[in-house]
Amino acid sequence: MNVAVTGAAGFLGDRLINAILAEDSPLKVASLLLVDTCVPRPRKDSRVRTLALDLSSPGAVEQIVTPERHVLFHLAAVVSGHAEADFDLGLAVNFDVTRALLEAARKRANNMRLVFASTVGVFGGDLPPVIEDWTAAMPQNTYGVAKALSELLINEYSRRGFVDGLVVRLPTVSVRGGAANRAVTSFASGIVREPLRGEIAICPVDEAQRLWLCSPRAAVRNILHAGTLNGAELGAWRVINLPGITAAVKEMIQALREVAGDEVAARIQFEHDETAARIVGSFPCQFDTKRAQRLGFVADRDFAEIIRNFIEEESETKVSQTV
Repeated sequence: MNVAVTGAAGFLGDRLINAILAEDSPLKVASLLLVDTCVPRPRKDSRVRTLALDLSSPGAVEQIVTPERHVLFHLAAVVSGHAEADFDLGLAVNFDVTRALLEAARKRANNMRLVFASTVGVFGGDLPPVIEDWTAAMPQNTYGVAKALSELLINEYSRRGFVDGLVVRLPTVSVRGGAANRAVTSFASGIVREPLRGEIAICPVDEAQRLWLCSPRAAVRNILHAGTLNGAELGAWRVINLPGITAAVKEMIQALREVAGDEVAARIQFEHDETAARIVGSFPCQFDTKRAQRLGFVADRDFAEIIRNFIEEESETKVSQTV
C-alpha cells in the first residue's frame, strides 16, 4: 500500500508512523509519505519519504493525493487553544485543507481511504447524559466547529463515492510526552508529566472537571485500525466516537498519587483559567462506544495504567538516548 500521514512531525503522528512501519503492522506498506510544515523526523527505511509542506498553499494537496495513494491519515491541525485565538488560521487549516484534500481525492483517488482525526470537542451545549455516534454536534469553540464541518463533508464525499472516508473522534489524549502545546486540554497531560519530571504543573480547571480520556498508545492503535476497516462495515454514518475512560481531575491526581507518591502529586497547583474552563466544560465525558468496540477499536483499562505506561515509555526513551 501507498500511505501518507499529515501532521507527521506531531506527537501522535510520530507514534503512528512507528506503528505503521512496525513488523506487526496491519498495513502492508510499499511507500510512506510523511508530511508536515517542518521536515518530519527521518526514518532509516527505504519506504519512507519526508516532505515539508504548507497544506494550505496552492497545489499542496496534489502532492499528497495521487492516483496511486491507498491510505491517507490526516492528523494535521491547529490545536484548540490556538484556533480559538486565531479564527482565520483555525478554519484555514482545520477545515479548508480538509476540503481541499477531499476535492483532490474526488478528482484523482476515489478509492483512497481517508482517516480523519476529529475530536469530542465537536459536542457542546445542552447534551444528553451519554453521547452516541449520531448525537448532534454543537461545538462551543472554533476548533470543534472546523472539525464538525469536516466530519459532515467527509461523510458526504464518502456517500457520493468520491472517497472512502472514516472519521475517528479522539478523546483527550493523556499522557502526552514532550512539551505542553496550546490545546485547552494540555493540562490533562501536564498534571502528570511535569510532576513526574520534578516540575510544578498548573491545572486551569476545577478538580471536579470530568474528562473523556485515552492513552497515546490506544489512540495510535485505533487510528491505525481505522485505516484497515472495510468501508462496508461502517454503514451510512462514517463517524466513530473512539473508546475511552471517564475520570475527574481529582481522580487523575489520585491515580498519580497511587502510582508515584504524595510528593509527586503535591507538585500540582490550581490556577483558574476562564477560557480553558469554559471550553473544557463544554466537552462531554460519557460515551456509548459499543459500535466502536464491535468494529475492533480498543480502550484503556484505567488512568493508573495510562500513567504506568507513560513512566515505562519515558524510561525507555532515556535509555535509548544514552545508547
